[in-house]
Amino acid sequence: MSEFAGEVIGTMILVIFGTGVVAGTSLKNTLSEGAGWVLVTFAWGLGVAMGVYAVGNITGAHLNPAVTLGLASVGDFPWSKVPLYITAQMIGGIIGAIIVFFHYLPHWRGTTDPGAKLGVFSTGPAISSPIANLISEVIGTFVLVMGILFIGANEFTEGLNPLIVGLLIVVIGMSLGGTTGYAINPARDLGPRIAHAFLPIPGKGGSNWSYSWIPVIGPAIGGIYGGLFYQAIFETNPTVIFWVVSAIILILFGVGLQQELKKPANQS
Repeated sequence: MSEFAGEVIGTMILVIFGTGVVAGTSLKNTLSEGAGWVLVTFAWGLGVAMGVYAVGNITGAHLNPAVTLGLASVGDFPWSKVPLYITAQMIGGIIGAIIVFFHYLPHWRGTTDPGAKLGVFSTGPAISSPIANLISEVIGTFVLVMGILFIGANEFTEGLNPLIVGLLIVVIGMSLGGTTGYAINPARDLGPRIAHAFLPIPGKGGSNWSYSWIPVIGPAIGGIYGGLFYQAIFETNPTVIFWVVSAIILILFGVGLQQELKKPANQS
């Protein structure tokens, strides 16, 4: 199997399990309707683990443009392969979402809330505040890439690493996912969002394109900074780009804080 096909299939597996559990808990008249956040976070984590098990020995199982960018930014992955991997991941995200659409085919019409249908495919904020939402995605993906590098620096029993990565996704979802739904992966959000836009979902509504840049740009920044931070602090090898990105993130945090402080106390 080629690396391109591996990233397509691995990301497809991740999205099938991840968007599948959201469909099961959100759509009407499923046996798991209303099962809640804990089920969602565990299924996403196990879905990532299954994707890594499937293609880890073929591609390294990035399954996420933010991971690809983070590893490339510190020289652990060649930049020449970045476009290939990201293209494959996006295709895998679209295919996985299409499969979930067909799996839950009888349940779309019975679900009247367009937002619930969109939520199966893509993320959205609990409180709409673009800069704060962007910061959430930066932080979540920063923790993701840092965690992956932590895990890679330790020796585990053979075959255990993917499960540990899955648990990392679970804890990110439980701890940091309540603000934006923790996309932390542009292919997981933009790929299924594209599928939502063209699939014939009854009563689906819009695809919320005005928000769609946040789960792309935020994870890209967070992924790159996670790699740079690990290199600078844990490998004691800070680079000029590390300081540049650090300054950008500090400015972003400052702007976000200023915007939130200007809001009336009762505004959410």
